[in-house]
Amino acid sequence: MIPITTPPHYLKVLITIFLTLLQPLWAEAVALPRSSPEAQGVSSSALRSFVEAADQQVNTMHSFMLVRHGRVVAEAWWKPESADKKHVMHSLSKSFNSTAIGLAVAEGKLSIDDPVLKFFPEHAPSSPSAKLSAMRVRDLLTMSTGHETEAKFSTNAPWVETFLAHPVPHKPGAHFLYNTPASHMLSAILRKVTGETVLDYLRPRLFEPLDIQDPLWATSPQGNTLGGWGLFIRTEDIAKFGQLYLQKGRWNGKQLLPISWIDQATAKQVSNGSNPSKDWDQGYGFQFWRCRHGAYRGDGANGQFCIILPEQDAVIAITADTRDMQAELNVVWDKLLPAFHRKLSSRIRAQKHNSRKLSSILKSDPPRRSKRKIFRDLMHRRS
Repeated sequence: MIPITTPPHYLKVLITIFLTLLQPLWAEAVALPRSSPEAQGVSSSALRSFVEAADQQVNTMHSFMLVRHGRVVAEAWWKPESADKKHVMHSLSKSFNSTAIGLAVAEGKLSIDDPVLKFFPEHAPSSPSAKLSAMRVRDLLTMSTGHETEAKFSTNAPWVETFLAHPVPHKPGAHFLYNTPASHMLSAILRKVTGETVLDYLRPRLFEPLDIQDPLWATSPQGNTLGGWGLFIRTEDIAKFGQLYLQKGRWNGKQLLPISWIDQATAKQVSNGSNPSKDWDQGYGFQFWRCRHGAYRGDGANGQFCIILPEQDAVIAITADTRDMQAELNVVWDKLLPAFHRKLSSRIRAQKHNSRKLSSILKSDPPRRSKRKIFRDLMHRRS
């Protein structure tokens, strides 16, 4: 592993970034393979520029991992975060939740065109409105339930009952409203049709095949996985999840998730705005956002991202604690996206050149000198 400390004006942050063909820092789980950036057609200098810009412009970065052609080419943690530390996903949890629905659909447990009321006759209003009756699982997935506002959950009533009692003034499927309670309803439906919580249901079907170890996910007072928020996993787990979607649901030779589901989940199912410069206006799928630049993502409050870039065959995983998520994405587009397009006339020459640049930003830190020497020796051997 190659630790690279930040330049003098970044003394408050220690970034560990790995840019060579070495073992991952956290090796208890089966890790994604590693590679040098240039070996996968990525510019090391652009990666360095991204890390520096993110450190300066995003308050506050926690971690970053870039996967290209199925190999990790860069990874970084800002202290006190680390590779083995679980991080809250906030609403990035929704993409995992919808994946559970996709698996259950594939198993014939339900259809996305099933009416929501079908699953909860015991919690339905005595006289449900026509619009509530028309609400389907598809509408929960696409945040187009017909609500004008979100239902407010509390400990005073079952959450499903609270959701079904909430007014539905719009035609389901015709009005987008970001709706976390709708995501929780997906979790409650999955438990109804499988007898398992989303967390337990995903263990053998997603978490174990991807070797995502010990995920944490709390439940409602009624025992349903929160669904729309609350998942805790590691940065590399985010990257694995994104890589599964990039590979159209295939993992280690097995089709874990149907291609048809991935195509639907990541396509624009509903319109959610018209600003071409805003990544929150590019359309919404099944608990995935469309992005600019032909990408799509799962994301969570304060800067949690799983960005899938099919055109670049790449996945970006980021955790953070920021209040400006668009600015965070802008750094990705401005500084990181060009790394895939640079024409490197000589990969070896670029590696040697950039290794000197990377070494130049290392602080004089005696305990790390041996590792810096390993880095220089390793790059020398490759030349």
